[in-house]
Amino acid sequence: MNIRLFKPSVGKEELGELQHVFDRQWLGLGPTVSKFETEWSRYINVNESVGVNSATAALHLALTAFNFPKGKKVLVPAITFVSTASAVIYNDLEPIFVDVNEDTASISISDLEKKYTKDCVAIIPVHNGGYPASMEKIIEFARINNLKVIEDCAHCAGGDYNGKKLGTWGDIGCFSFEEKKCMTTGDGGMISSDDSELISPLRAHRWIGIDKDTWRRNMSNNDDRNSDPMHWHYEISVLGYKYNMNDIAAAIGLAQLKKLDSMNEARRKIIEKYLVGIKNLNHIKPIFPYSLDSNEAYWFFGIRTQMRDELIVYLNSKGIANGVHFYPIPLHPYFKKYDNGCDISKKIWKEFITLPSHVDLTDEEIQYVLEHLSKFEKKNF
Repeated sequence: MNIRLFKPSVGKEELGELQHVFDRQWLGLGPTVSKFETEWSRYINVNESVGVNSATAALHLALTAFNFPKGKKVLVPAITFVSTASAVIYNDLEPIFVDVNEDTASISISDLEKKYTKDCVAIIPVHNGGYPASMEKIIEFARINNLKVIEDCAHCAGGDYNGKKLGTWGDIGCFSFEEKKCMTTGDGGMISSDDSELISPLRAHRWIGIDKDTWRRNMSNNDDRNSDPMHWHYEISVLGYKYNMNDIAAAIGLAQLKKLDSMNEARRKIIEKYLVGIKNLNHIKPIFPYSLDSNEAYWFFGIRTQMRDELIVYLNSKGIANGVHFYPIPLHPYFKKYDNGCDISKKIWKEFITLPSHVDLTDEEIQYVLEHLSKFEKKNF
């Protein structure tokens, strides 16, 4: 076999939405983006959302929304994708790395308390792999210490935590719709909040600082073109970026959003089969204490083993794609200057392997993976 690690699940529904965009012949930032923003806001039950071209852009602009003084500090888990910390630096702020809990790989509340100083202005909890961070405790800590909370939801689109959508617990939620994520727009992201006044100005920031996007200028001035020589006029009053989502991506997103709940359910069923299949193994364990009792959105299934590298080589030899998605950020050369310990993160990541987890994974493929996990354990332990 040759089993893929990730793949998007797309088909005729996405092609149908794309056809509407092609028929309109408006492919850039336009009405389909607006429609997708509205549908997404309705889905997660927030007042406003702003579509961007990546979750990295979403995190960057989310911090920009608060206009924090330069040099202030933002608390970030040591185990996450590098964009979480890069967004802090983009805003001339300093990332303060917080260690994780050994069993969940989620941000540690006890280390959060240790790393906090009066110069901290925000915290970015990350729902790694879709496993929810302890949001009640994080929100309580943030309120006591006057911290803003930006949720990094790159791995958990559509996921619930205690009956509330992830991304709606904090001040701002940032989502990823990159090709491999829970749902996709090809590449893309979303900024969401109940505070419209907070994130509405980000529409200019995502569009090079322009106060009106091209579609809105085109539509609002259509009736006056013959009499108004300034119909094209726009002004730039903020430093902006080329971070906009386009109508092609949004069209795919509209179709994917209708499938999101069923795709998340499919992943939960895949994970359940994996969990049953490894329950009798002694040296290969789940990466998280997965819960399948509610509406979690897990992006992938991962395992832990002390013979991580040997198992990676073995799986590769059997055509089973795999990866490691939890390299602690302070270990990267650029971020070593911010290294402040985080010993648990530096220890546990050495045991992590991500296994094939995409929606279209077949029962035969899952059993093939499980068979070889069992064979590896019997041979090596």
